[in-house]
Amino acid sequence: MDFLPQVLFVLVLAIAGYFLYQRVSRIRKNIFLGQKAARNDQPEKRWKTMLLVAFGQKKMFKRVIPAFLHLLIYVGFLVINLEVLEFVIDGVAGTHRIFAPFLGNFYTVLINVFEFLAVAVLFSCVAFLIRRNVLPIKRFHAPEMKKWPTLDANLILVIEIILMFAILTMNATDMLIQGKDEHYVQTGTFFFSGFLMPIFEGMSLGTLVFVERFAWWFHIIGILGFAVYVTYSKHLHIALAFPNTWYSNLFAKGKMENMPVVTNEVKMMLGMPTEGDANEAPAEVARFGAKDVNDLSWINLMNAYACTECGRCTSECPANMTGKKLSPRKIMMDTRDRAEEVGRSLAKGGKGLEDGKSLLGDYITKEEINACTSCNACVEACPVNIDPLSIILQMRRYVAMEESGSPASWNNMFQNVETSFAPWKFAPTDRFKWANELKNEEN
Repeated sequence: MDFLPQVLFVLVLAIAGYFLYQRVSRIRKNIFLGQKAARNDQPEKRWKTMLLVAFGQKKMFKRVIPAFLHLLIYVGFLVINLEVLEFVIDGVAGTHRIFAPFLGNFYTVLINVFEFLAVAVLFSCVAFLIRRNVLPIKRFHAPEMKKWPTLDANLILVIEIILMFAILTMNATDMLIQGKDEHYVQTGTFFFSGFLMPIFEGMSLGTLVFVERFAWWFHIIGILGFAVYVTYSKHLHIALAFPNTWYSNLFAKGKMENMPVVTNEVKMMLGMPTEGDANEAPAEVARFGAKDVNDLSWINLMNAYACTECGRCTSECPANMTGKKLSPRKIMMDTRDRAEEVGRSLAKGGKGLEDGKSLLGDYITKEEINACTSCNACVEACPVNIDPLSIILQMRRYVAMEESGSPASWNNMFQNVETSFAPWKFAPTDRFKWANELKNEEN
């Protein structure tokens, strides 16, 4: 019976590990529904981008107040979870505060630092709850944020608040136990949890031990449950922000990625040198552009899973500002939802991509993608370097090249570019007539 807590702890750890492994494996398979894409160039620049943007939160600080609150949660999350290491060792070994005897007074300092961060996280989470649910911030009340997205954001904040209170409760009762049982590990005084001690002072030693142990178990199970839940939540960006920024597009904003097959065709028509073997038959293209998630690249799908749903992209989108239906955030959320739907179907032996649905049409409408001005404001605004424009352009390419479904005015422009090499319908030889007329007037 003495080993029962350890056995239970290992069992809980194993169950959480199993569900986490299953979920991570499913997400990986969903991401690799996308086409192959190579982005391993300029590794030094990629490491720098990841360190500055993902780890350093560089783009977050374009909006100082939410960035500061987010930083408190971010640092608190990283540092406080160092204490989880002690939780795990204590749980497996059956010990209690195993590091305290080795670190002495420094252990007291560390726990006080952890408690300061726990209070900072509490403060930030309450502030974020108020911002999301009380203040009239438009991007938190957009149509795509109804029901689950809002509930998810609030759930995470509430869970974090409860977990921080569990730490403070555990430490407060622990200090009271130390005063009643000299054989208990002596840790010194913890500042913030000391304010909670009066709540528990009248309790017996047995009750205090029960509350302390309950808080300990609640916190560790909460952390493990949180780790699994995050994989179903927008907070998956906690992990995916790092690879997402590493694989982000390093080209200058505004440089659009062309299809190599089409580029070679155009070069051949113009008598220009092409890439690859000139005598080799051009590769057959399964589909021009993207209709469903399997037509996008795996990087596009990773972008979708890394989306924080913060709405900065949509709040900066000029099309959205003018009342059009386009929301870059919705584009990413829809892409992730479609990948999830296909993944669930395949996992159950269902039809998968052959279910009669598609990303374009059933999730994202032509009206949305046609509203995009290709200005890259959404790409610039994203705090983790997500590229909604890439998905929009690939879907517009499909509509134009596979369905010939672009607006009539666009088709006229395409025809003019093809025949006159300009959006305007006049011969290339007449293009500079206005300059000659201007020169004549000056003479």
